Amino acid sequence: MLDRKFWPPAITDERLFAAAEQRMFGLDSTGFCIACGNEQGGCEPDARRYLCCSCDSHQVYGAEELLLSCL
Repeated sequence: MLDRKFWPPAITDERLFAAAEQRMFGLDSTGFCIACGNEQGGCEPDARRYLCCSCDSHQVYGAEELLLSCL
């Protein structure tokens, strides 16, 4: 399910890189729901299947986790 072709178009490379950079140089910990595209705070970098506060699915992944899945 982590196949990039199934992600919402709202999850762009730019958003992923920006979230990872904010985590590296700040205190933000952002994740993304691969079901609806929602950006959600309070996610560990290696988060997998956290609950989305927007669509109630367990499809929120940490930004770094999604970046690694693209490799």
